[in-house]
Amino acid sequence: MEDTKVEEMEQSNESDDSMDEDADDVEEEVEDEENEADNKESEVYLPGKPLEKDEQLVVDESAYRMLHSAQTGAPCLSFDVILDDLGSSREHYPLSMYLLAGTQAAKTHLNNLLVMKITNLTGTNKSKESDDESSDSEDEDADDGPKMSVASIKHQGCVNRVRCTQLSGSTFAASWSELGRVNLWDLDEQLRALESPATLTAYNKKAEKLAEGPKPFFTFKGHLAEGYGLDWCPTEPGTLASGDCKGNIHLWRPSNASWNVDQRPYNSHAPHSVEDIQWSPSEKNVLASCSVDKSIKIWDTRVSPQSACMLTASGAHSADVNVISWNKKESCFIVSGGDDGAVKIWDLRQFSNKSEPISPVATFKQHLTAVTTVEWHPDESAVFASGGADDQIDQWDLSVESDSSNIGDNELANLPPQLMFIHQGQSDVKELHWHPQCPGTLISTAHSGFNIFRTISV
Repeated sequence: MEDTKVEEMEQSNESDDSMDEDADDVEEEVEDEENEADNKESEVYLPGKPLEKDEQLVVDESAYRMLHSAQTGAPCLSFDVILDDLGSSREHYPLSMYLLAGTQAAKTHLNNLLVMKITNLTGTNKSKESDDESSDSEDEDADDGPKMSVASIKHQGCVNRVRCTQLSGSTFAASWSELGRVNLWDLDEQLRALESPATLTAYNKKAEKLAEGPKPFFTFKGHLAEGYGLDWCPTEPGTLASGDCKGNIHLWRPSNASWNVDQRPYNSHAPHSVEDIQWSPSEKNVLASCSVDKSIKIWDTRVSPQSACMLTASGAHSADVNVISWNKKESCFIVSGGDDGAVKIWDLRQFSNKSEPISPVATFKQHLTAVTTVEWHPDESAVFASGGADDQIDQWDLSVESDSSNIGDNELANLPPQLMFIHQGQSDVKELHWHPQCPGTLISTAHSGFNIFRTISV
């Protein structure tokens, strides 16, 4: 009997040892899985790479100085920054800013111009409150996020593009309607309404009493189709250019509290659509345009429309040229983006008055589909941003040169050295702008709403 008991105890001890070893193996497997999960979470994601079934993109807030999103109900195809009196070079958080946007609602009669004031835009490094705070403090923190106030104006038709300017102490806006009209608006009333909750409430009550709300003070119906090209001249206040889908560009000039529109169109692009227009940042009589005809043209507005096109880059892209931006500091350079997914840098000194093709200074093919927006940084001549239908916004710095010593075999090494940052998280990016009074701050609109951010790269 005793021998039997000893044997049973030995067997029991062996069994316990086996169970301990199995438990250790299970713990090691769990740890390995957790480590693998951690590695997956920290992996850098590049656009175009398919996600696995259980994977999702998570923002790395340490890569941003500021990051916020905003919704406006119906998506906005276009917007612009309204210059304010809050000062220039604003880098201390929280920030405030004013924006103008136009909606693209499913029902034509529900579209609006939105004059927006956004306040309390905090930085990502804002200190967190300690865990032992009272519930009252937590409630206060919940209300401590960004605030957006909106004074809206009813708009006939979807807003294809909107641009604003300052003239004689007032803020004016131009809007392209899908109905083929270009409207001018005085925004002073809306901006005053945004200064306090009481004035905004009074404005909204007044707007409700009006059957169709505030009216544009000037409308041009001379375009033969709707359009997208629209830009105010930065060196001759009040001068405007508008381009339509039939290839016609009309010039507007202020006259006695109204505007005169030249009925003679600049139509070298015809019959192809004018997709974008940019005035020279340094010469009041020079205008650039791009088109579905794959070209970029430079115009001298002092000359009659028949002979005003003085320089052309034919075949600038292999598909429609959607957008252009003129360098604010080095006015001989233009950046363009097209349906071919390419972003190209052009030196106007190489343009010709002949139809011979010229080569861009640089070409980048980071975008996977159509490029829908580009813009040079207002203060840094080598920095620009681009966005596209591939849901990404890229920040570029042309001053960066390739370092062959850092080239490796990983996919990050294959990126252009000038590509400084890839911002994601929006669906179908439509337009972006740098805020000229808040260094490094980008605002972008997409079908999924607005993003307001500043990266650690710019």
